[in-house]
Parts: sequence; C-alpha cells; structure tokens
Amino acid sequence: MELPVETVEDLKKRLRRAQGQVQGVVQMLDDGRDCRDVLTQLSAATKALEQAGFLLVAAGLTWCVSDPERAASEGFAIEQ
Repeated sequence: MELPVETVEDLKKRLRRAQGQVQGVVQMLDDGRDCRDVLTQLSAATKALEQAGFLLVAAGLTWCVSDPERAASEGFAIEQ
C-alpha cells in the first residue's frame, strides 16, 4: 500500500504525540500523581492513537478504492 507523504508525516506526528503522552503517564506514575490526573493523560494518549488509526484506515481505503486491481493484487481487496 502506498500512502501519500503528507499522510505518513501526519501519522508520525500523531504517533510522536501519543508517545510523549505515554511517557508522561509513566512519569506521573513514578511521581505518585493522583490517579485522576494519570487517567486524564492516559485518555489523551488513547485518543491520539485512535486518531492515528483512523487516519491510517481512511488512507488505506482511499488507496484501495483509487486502484482496486492493484490493491487486490497486493492483498488488500476491497471485499476484505
């Protein structure tokens, strides 16, 4: 599957944001922060990962629809 450079860069940006948020959760746990604060940060990380996943699925579907024969030959048939 070929993704546009802009999409890959956006995905990487979102994943770096989630990575930072997860690191923040670990630091908060090390610091003994209140569980509500930790859950808020964990929720933000989860949301960032969900958005990255949605972007990847949307880009993949767009690619499959734009060239269905090639997509099928590479194992990404629209029916699947």
